[in-house]
Amino acid sequence: MANLRAGLIGLGMMGRHHARVLGSLEGVDLVAVADPGGDVHQVAGGRPVYESIEQLIEHGIDYCMVAVPTIHHEPIGLALAEAGVHAMIEKPLAQDTASAERLAKAFDDRGLIGATGHIERYNPALQQARARLEAGELGDVYQVATRRQGPFPARIADVGVVKDLGTHDIDLTAWVTQQNYTSVSARTAHKSGRQYEDLVAVVGQLTNGTVTSHLVNWLSPLKERITIITGERGTLIADTLTADLTYYANGNVATTWAGIAQFRGVTEGDVIRYAIAKPEPLRVEHENFRDAVLGKDADIVTMEQGSGTVRVAEACLESARSSTTIVLAPSS
Repeated sequence: MANLRAGLIGLGMMGRHHARVLGSLEGVDLVAVADPGGDVHQVAGGRPVYESIEQLIEHGIDYCMVAVPTIHHEPIGLALAEAGVHAMIEKPLAQDTASAERLAKAFDDRGLIGATGHIERYNPALQQARARLEAGELGDVYQVATRRQGPFPARIADVGVVKDLGTHDIDLTAWVTQQNYTSVSARTAHKSGRQYEDLVAVVGQLTNGTVTSHLVNWLSPLKERITIITGERGTLIADTLTADLTYYANGNVATTWAGIAQFRGVTEGDVIRYAIAKPEPLRVEHENFRDAVLGKDADIVTMEQGSGTVRVAEACLESARSSTTIVLAPSS
């Protein structure tokens, strides 16, 4: 069987990593790349470098990775759908809910595989956390709290921190718990003089009553990517920078020393940092999309799911603008 012919549009900071993985992915040939600004990171490796999606389609591709600025996702995605080309589009799927829904419908109407590049789902720590939640190891999930902060990336100019970084936490929280958001209340700040917000704090609730909180900013010298999942039997902490997963079990040994009990609070149980395999999330993401295109069992983030994440992100922004809690109607 011939290898799939893949194309890549967008050769910036993320595009160069996609080029590296696609160029070495089993069963796939990266046949051409495109970027109106040229191959600034020298990743083409002798392949043709085009300026437009139309030229890339004309070259002949089975599927395309789209890693351009968010504002361009919809026109490029619709052009690929019209040409019958499967596509994975970097997150967020689009700049607003209406655009994201149009993309999802275009690929679905044509029977094409369309995916959103929410890479955190493929982080080994979160993959393990999801499996352990499914196995009931934590019991009922009470709360998911995330912290995602670090310095401002100058390359992001068309969306704020909610849609760029916050969509990671929205997606991973819904996915790891297998619940949807029912409400969000958010506050934002503009501290760096840019058009868009650079800090957000969100409190939300999920379908089964799980409470969520997300702290996200581009203002901290500390780079942090932490997900804390608290349930009836203990707490899982996933550090997606190091792909470590640690379990803090509730204890069943009473603390009789009053001073320690007052200081420590609840009874502590065992603490386990799991030894887990740590494949590169980006490669796992591409392997799953390749398999989906081939019609094999695969775990991809569908465009419908990507559209739902944009919808929640926009609800967060509306909550911040209106200083109200936004109730999210069930997805259609």
